[in-house]
Amino acid sequence: MHRDAGFLNDLVTQLWPNICVAGGRMIKEIAEPMFATMLPAPLNTLRFEKIDLGRVPIRFANVDVRRTENDGIKLDLDLDWDGECDIELKANMIPKLGVEHVKLRGRLSVLLCPLTNVIPLIGAAQVSFINAPYLHLDFTDAGGFGDLALVDRAVRKIALSIISSLAVLPNRFLVKLDANNDYFKTYQHPLGVLRLTVESGANLGGGGGGGEEEESKTRRLFKRMLRDVPDCFVTVNVSAEAAGKWRTATVKNNHHPAWNQTHDFVVNDDEQSVSADVKDDDLAGDDDVGLAATTVKQLLAAPGRRQELALLHEEQPIGATLALSGRFFRFVPDATSLLGDSISDGDGESIRGLLTIVIASAFGIAGARQTLKPSVRVSWGEAHLFRTAVKTDAPGADVANPSFDQAFRVPITGDGIAGVPPVRIALFDGEEERGAVEVSLEDVLAAPDLVLKDSFDVGDGATVRAGIWLRGTQLDE
Repeated sequence: MHRDAGFLNDLVTQLWPNICVAGGRMIKEIAEPMFATMLPAPLNTLRFEKIDLGRVPIRFANVDVRRTENDGIKLDLDLDWDGECDIELKANMIPKLGVEHVKLRGRLSVLLCPLTNVIPLIGAAQVSFINAPYLHLDFTDAGGFGDLALVDRAVRKIALSIISSLAVLPNRFLVKLDANNDYFKTYQHPLGVLRLTVESGANLGGGGGGGEEEESKTRRLFKRMLRDVPDCFVTVNVSAEAAGKWRTATVKNNHHPAWNQTHDFVVNDDEQSVSADVKDDDLAGDDDVGLAATTVKQLLAAPGRRQELALLHEEQPIGATLALSGRFFRFVPDATSLLGDSISDGDGESIRGLLTIVIASAFGIAGARQTLKPSVRVSWGEAHLFRTAVKTDAPGADVANPSFDQAFRVPITGDGIAGVPPVRIALFDGEEERGAVEVSLEDVLAAPDLVLKDSFDVGDGATVRAGIWLRGTQLDE
């Protein structure tokens, strides 16, 4: 049941001047380095001359509140911002560019956990969009740009990349409300695996259907665009991470292609979108055929867990459909799927379980505070290498005993965990390794609920507080 967000909107309205200052500072600090690394010259010199988010505050609606499995509170709510802004960007050798209007819409998930018996009663808040939000920008002072559409795409791409990397599932923006918060109790583990099958398409490229007099203008235009019988493939997207995107093979010369290909996706929320982009494979550039979308929840609730979705081109129906089906495997503290026979009904890379390494903090790092730059590197074999953020000395921070509060996860496929290497946790100061520890997965299997949490001695008097979780999969009937 959705609840009214009136109180929350009143609070945001009162805090909006403060939100504008803090938000403007964050935008500048995060976006400008990404402009420099992700855009071509001279756009890579873009910088903010002014950031004024205006007087129109963000609005929230349709609040859904529930308890989580780890004794926290989860709020899902719609975010809608129709902001009248005054943002100025400048770059070398190009005219000044302004943004006067921003539209941002999406569904937010806010996790409040762990709950405590000490004020403020909540250890931390984690904020994320369940799916990538809608973003539209209106530019000013754009007369000097020969191709404003190029600039629009570039700036929006950076903006959405920033949002996705910080706060689109599985990424969550963490705000500690208690300095002593236990990240082991805060981290929200994924729900399970969606085993998705892209079955078939119908009437792609205008094959079949009614007479010309019955067809819409959009569909007639669509058929003229694709005079040849299309060579179609499907790209499926389920989350913001690279592993959340997958492409089928191409079926050539067919208005009614049958792919019948299956792929596994890690799911963090049952409201996550399953978007399918059908394209016509072309050496000169793939042509858009149509888009279809559902959610994990809708697909699994459909009769037979199967849906035939209407394809849209430029938001208009084209008389074509795409059939998807799915099954859900929940992550459980049971190693059966990790040790038994492989589940072979996928594409050869079926997910049998999940390895999660959570790095909470480090203690007792020797050295001068002014020069310490600690980080933790996690490796599992040669294929999986992760590293936390590098910490530096700052007011209010203890660089000799830093908090990292980061998690890394590896889907387990193939032969499971038989004969796999240990997890290696190494403490670094800059690029110098200070010490390391290796943890066998046999030790994790022997731990209660397949969870091993400890302050691991990495040498030189330093310890790293880390947790290692193993999860198998179980079919959710």
